[in-house]
Amino acid sequence: MPVEFISASFVNDSTELNPTSSVGIDPKFLVRYARALDDAGFDYTLLPYGSSGWDPFGVAAAVSQHTERVRPLIALRPNTMYPTVAAKALATLDQLSGGRAAVHIISGGDTAEQAREGDRLGKSERYDRSSEYVDILRRTWSSSEPFDHSGTYYSFEDFHSAIRPAAGTIPVSIGGSSEDAYRVGGAKGDIFGLWGEPLKETKEQIDAVFEQAKLAGRTDRPRIWVTFRPIIAPTEELAWEKAHRTLDRLQQSGGWSATKIDAAAPQNVGSQRLLDIAKRGDVHDRALWTPTATATNARGASTALVGTPETVAAAILDYVDLGADLISIRGYDNLNDAIDYGRYVLPLVRQELAARERAA
Repeated sequence: MPVEFISASFVNDSTELNPTSSVGIDPKFLVRYARALDDAGFDYTLLPYGSSGWDPFGVAAAVSQHTERVRPLIALRPNTMYPTVAAKALATLDQLSGGRAAVHIISGGDTAEQAREGDRLGKSERYDRSSEYVDILRRTWSSSEPFDHSGTYYSFEDFHSAIRPAAGTIPVSIGGSSEDAYRVGGAKGDIFGLWGEPLKETKEQIDAVFEQAKLAGRTDRPRIWVTFRPIIAPTEELAWEKAHRTLDRLQQSGGWSATKIDAAAPQNVGSQRLLDIAKRGDVHDRALWTPTATATNARGASTALVGTPETVAAAILDYVDLGADLISIRGYDNLNDAIDYGRYVLPLVRQELAARERAA
C-alpha cells in the first residue's frame, strides 16, 4: 500500500500564530478547508477531541459531504461514548461518506483532562479499557446476530446493530509512546500513531510496537503513522528565517504564550519524550527541529521539519524508509500550509516513491 498523508480539520480561521476570539464553527471556512485538503491530495483528516471542544462526529459528517477523497479520522475517547453507540455512529459516518470513515482511539494522557468528563481510571486501566472497547467495535461491525458481552469495563446483552460499515469494518488507530500504548496498539491497532522524534528513537518505537504485535500472535503488523509540523520556504535560508519567526510567535502570541501554557511537566510519555529530545539539541537528523515542542510544553504533535520542499520531502522519506506508512503533516497557518503541502511536498514524496517502484 502506498504512503498516505494525514492532516487535521479546523472549524474556523484561528491558528496558533494568530489566535482569534472565535471559538465557534464557521461553516464556510470549514467547507473551504475540507475542500482544500481534498484538492491537496490528503488521504485522511483527523477530527481532534477535547473536553471543551466541538463534536468530531458532527464536523466529520459535514466534511464528508463536501469532499470526495479525504477520509474523516475520528478521535474518540472511550470514556465519552459507550462502545455500541460509537460503533453505530462510526458505521453511520462510513455509510454517509461512501466508506471513508476511520477512528483513532485516545486512551487519555492527562488525568485532569479525563476527569473533566468523569473519567477517573488510572493510565494502565485506560489502555485496558481501550483494548476492550476496540473488541466491541469490531464485533458490532462484524456480527450478523445479537451478542452478549461481559467484560471488565462493559457489559450488555442481546445487542445487534442494523447499520454496518460499507466494507464490513473501519480502520482503528491507536497511538502513544508508553509501554501500555505499545502493548494495546501492537495487539489491536490497524494503525499505530507516533509523534515526530529523531530517526533512531522512532525506529526503537516502531520495533516495540511490532514486538507487541508478534507477542499478541498477530501475523500482520499495525501500519505506522508519524506526525510533523513542517515549515517550508523556497530556500533553506528563508525556511529557517520562517521557522524562527514561527517560534517567536508561539512564544509571544496571546493564545499560546509561555505564561498561558501549563508549565507543569506533562503526564503523557509522548510529550515527556519530545521535551527530553529538545533538551539534547535543536536540530536532529536531516531537518527535525524541536524548539517548537519546548515553546508549547509539547502539547500535542509539536516537532517541525524545516527546509525547502525538497528537504522536507527527503526527511519524510527517511521516515518512510524506517517503516512509516502514514505521514501526518499540519502547519501553523492551517489553510495556507495545507495548500502549500499539497502543491510542493506531497507530489515530491509520491514522485520519488513511484520512481523507486518503477526501478524495482
